[in-house]
Amino acid sequence: MAAEGGGKETNDIKTQFTTREGVYKLLTHSEYSRPNRVPFNSQGSNPVRVSFVNVNDQSGNGDRICFNVGRELYFYIYKGVRKAADLSKPIDKRIYKGTQPTCHDFNPLTATGESVSLLVGFSAGQVQLIDPIKKETSKLFNEERLIDKSRVTCVRWVPGSESLFLVAHSSGTMYLYNVENTCGTAAPHYQLLKQGDNYAVHTCKSKSGRNPLLRWTVGDGALNEFAFSPDGKFLACASQDGYLRVFGFDAAELHGTMKSYFGGLLCVCWSPDGRYIVAGGEDDLVTVWSFSDCRVIARGHGHKSWVSVVAFDHCTTSVEEGGEPPAEFSGSDEDFYEHIHFSAGRDRANSAHSRLSKRNSTDSRPVSVTYRFGSVGQDTQLCLWDLTEDILFPHLPLSRTRTHTNVMNASSPPATGGNTIFTSSANGKDNVSNSSTGGNTPNSLPGTLPRSNSLPQSSNPAVGGSTPNSHTGSSCSSSGSAAATVLPSKGGGGIMDSALIAAGVGKFATLSLHETRKERPEKEHKRMHSAGHIGSKSGEKLSQLGASRSAATKGDTAKTLGTPLCPHMEEVPLLEPLVCKKIAHERLTVLIFLEDCLVTACQEGFVCTWARPGKAGLLSSQNNPANSPSGTVV
Repeated sequence: MAAEGGGKETNDIKTQFTTREGVYKLLTHSEYSRPNRVPFNSQGSNPVRVSFVNVNDQSGNGDRICFNVGRELYFYIYKGVRKAADLSKPIDKRIYKGTQPTCHDFNPLTATGESVSLLVGFSAGQVQLIDPIKKETSKLFNEERLIDKSRVTCVRWVPGSESLFLVAHSSGTMYLYNVENTCGTAAPHYQLLKQGDNYAVHTCKSKSGRNPLLRWTVGDGALNEFAFSPDGKFLACASQDGYLRVFGFDAAELHGTMKSYFGGLLCVCWSPDGRYIVAGGEDDLVTVWSFSDCRVIARGHGHKSWVSVVAFDHCTTSVEEGGEPPAEFSGSDEDFYEHIHFSAGRDRANSAHSRLSKRNSTDSRPVSVTYRFGSVGQDTQLCLWDLTEDILFPHLPLSRTRTHTNVMNASSPPATGGNTIFTSSANGKDNVSNSSTGGNTPNSLPGTLPRSNSLPQSSNPAVGGSTPNSHTGSSCSSSGSAAATVLPSKGGGGIMDSALIAAGVGKFATLSLHETRKERPEKEHKRMHSAGHIGSKSGEKLSQLGASRSAATKGDTAKTLGTPLCPHMEEVPLLEPLVCKKIAHERLTVLIFLEDCLVTACQEGFVCTWARPGKAGLLSSQNNPANSPSGTVV
């Protein structure tokens, strides 16, 4: 793990943390909140959400931020690491009665210095289209709640479109709207368009164009979040029934599914190239799913409560092909959605991301690959993770050592833990929450260290019985799953980590969780206790906990556990977080990676800016102790 400790109190709030790139620092003067800076009483309120857009202002300060706190919605100029926040001058502020904003999204295609299109979803089911620069309300959709009466959980503009947007509700239903159409004065009537495994798509029967254009019914229970792939062609849905479902958006066809270890899935995101999907939820885990192979390739455990947000860091994600320059994953919207063409009445992105996503990960293996992603949860912790080539391509013969759990040495210095070759992307500018690149310098690695944060898993027959290798129940044909290599250990068991195949026995570059947690006091599982502390038998603990919880559910987990939909804990690599720090007093609800910083927000209504290494000095020195929250430095 990266830099540890810092304070003796387990409830200390960290104001900086260290990774291989350097030190990330909290900029207390760049904190956004309600103008009075009073912590919001979050009991019974909807999660605080944050949206960004760039209006291409010639002054060089074109970033705009929108966030909701309780019944209030704020719209500010976002100054980031450049200047201190001035909360006394919001561009727009709205207070709603009888309902609360739950989510929002800017359209980057139509954003200018004079006008922006902002969609806002509400707890009573309505969706509002507003222009906070002109301070206008354009339209209100589902005004009479004839389409859906349940809470809006997620709203997104369809990538590449100026008029189409998708809305998800806690009823488990999604609706496709066109801003040009009305919603009608009567409840819509639907006609079945397509039906599949636990999903159905209906069209709206109407002689004239009206909303909604389509109705998607997905899974059982709430649809908590969805995310479009970088090329806009696929849609990943995280549902309360614990399933991740990935659809081809235009054809409305199911591409693949994944099941959480237990409980609902709350969040989902795509890798910048569209190859991988990360989901988090009520099992306290982050789960990495391969789009091409339709299978779980890794899990990560660092949170002690529900995972509320997952996001990839475009700045520190890189893929280098042999003999080719690194693939660019960040940049302006024009670069991100290049080669735009029209499909089904809207623009469709067909950029380098889509070309990358079409490649089979087992056929096109990069020389060096690092995916950085982060997660925040209800345990008030921020975790950063690296997904490296030894996890992604377990058969690739790389120079690394075979590692056993029982020979890990706690004396390994965590500060030297470069786990993979680190390469930054080129410069670019971000329009929404996608980030551009930072100027990080590559770090070379000792050849004897495995370039992974994965923990080898003990093979335990008592946990889930035998190890199934069949693909029974898989809803996507895999082009080749990784065969597990079982290595004997002193305890008579084995470890499943086919990525670590070389001569000798070595040490992890970062400390195992089992050993580092011995050096730190036990931290209380603050909310909704879902899993115990992870240790050398973490796979066994989580397997037993998952099995016990499945008895209290509909039995669905018991049916899927041990199948490709939901492998046992010992069947896939277990990632260890690079960073796992408590950064707030209340549960965290936002994590967004930008060019110069990363942005987090908690349920108290504080939106925090963390400067990337070397970027903290850009902020003008304006010392005002009254605005600085108490905290300790790591």
